[in-house]
Amino acid sequence: MKSKEILPEIRKKVVLNASIGKVWKAVSTSEGIAAWWMPNDFKPFLNQEFTLYTGEYGNSPCKVTEINQPNRLGFDWDKDWHLTFELYELEDGKTEFTLIHSGWDAKKDTEFGQPHSMIREIMDGGWENMVKEKLPEYIEV
Repeated sequence: MKSKEILPEIRKKVVLNASIGKVWKAVSTSEGIAAWWMPNDFKPFLNQEFTLYTGEYGNSPCKVTEINQPNRLGFDWDKDWHLTFELYELEDGKTEFTLIHSGWDAKKDTEFGQPHSMIREIMDGGWENMVKEKLPEYIEV
């Protein structure tokens, strides 16, 4: 068995001009997640299995591992990754949102034979766009 060579998690943080309740709804409902990230059949229940519809890469199985409304949501994504959404209420009705994508192993490949190290770099850029552009565009209307 290969030993692990852990790569750094991806962390993306943004301050949104929206209440924590509005941000929570955007990141903890199927409709909200689909509006800024990806189609899905998410349901906000602990241990609930759901699917992310990832287009050309097929469907990705997921499982909710943590819900602490309105501050934290965590779920396993596919066989290797874990996502955590953290929300903190700020003054003036704003909310700080942090996405954490962990589970990267330099010695692993995806099911499509792509090294984690390569996919991590691609997803790092993708998350930059999702968290700092798509999410604010959806929420701050």
